[in-house]
Amino acid sequence: MNRSGIITLTTDFGASDPYVAIMKGVILSINPEASIIDISHQVDAGAIAQAASILVEACGFFPKGTIHIGVIDPGVGGDRRAILIKTEGHFFIGPDNGLFWPVINTQKDVVIIHLTEKKFFLPQISHTFHGRDIFAPVAAHICRGVNPFDMGTIITDPVLLNLPVPQQNGDVIRGQIVRMDHFGNLMTNIHSKDIAHFSESPLIRVGDAIIKGLKKTYAEAMSGELIALIGSSDYLELAVNSGRAGNRIGVDKARLIGTEVEIKK
Repeated sequence: MNRSGIITLTTDFGASDPYVAIMKGVILSINPEASIIDISHQVDAGAIAQAASILVEACGFFPKGTIHIGVIDPGVGGDRRAILIKTEGHFFIGPDNGLFWPVINTQKDVVIIHLTEKKFFLPQISHTFHGRDIFAPVAAHICRGVNPFDMGTIITDPVLLNLPVPQQNGDVIRGQIVRMDHFGNLMTNIHSKDIAHFSESPLIRVGDAIIKGLKKTYAEAMSGELIALIGSSDYLELAVNSGRAGNRIGVDKARLIGTEVEIKK
């Protein structure tokens, strides 16, 4: 596979510490020609499922040969494996903790490599910053054209991520909120195809809120109105025109993720 020269970063490091910049410095020290793009560094700390959702949504919009680093790694320094995944069009590098399971489950021609060849790591490996010491240098070497099969051994038992799946019972589908974006929109795990056979005006219950029907755009709603619509990722989302849906469904912010969303025909 030809390399695009692009390396993306998805982490839970935030923006106030130097960790992201350090990873970029490592990459550019090995491959000064690399182009580095931030997908997100605002993932909630340790939120593997949230990051997995962000990464699998974004990766398909990058050119073939792009390398994606994911560092949401609460098990860093333990016995979890460092892995590199080669698919039909992309590379993914990070911890084997379920972060890449949606990618593994949806991409074609998937090969998973346990990263064991230390010559592609930094000389000193810390117990707490494998993003700097393992994942960043491996990505830089791959970007330069190193054969991924020289970096370790093929494995076939990656860690699975037990993602919730919508359930249908008669005329009712029950899913849940999986992520809140920067605008306060609530993303669910209910795909448009899950409700394609529903009427144009389903009844949607979430928390203590009831929404009647789906909008096509945010602008169709009155200012402050809580609405449901199919978002750009093709999943049902809840939103408020000129507001935040997360503040409108009567559920504490700490319990938003996992809140049930019920849709009736």
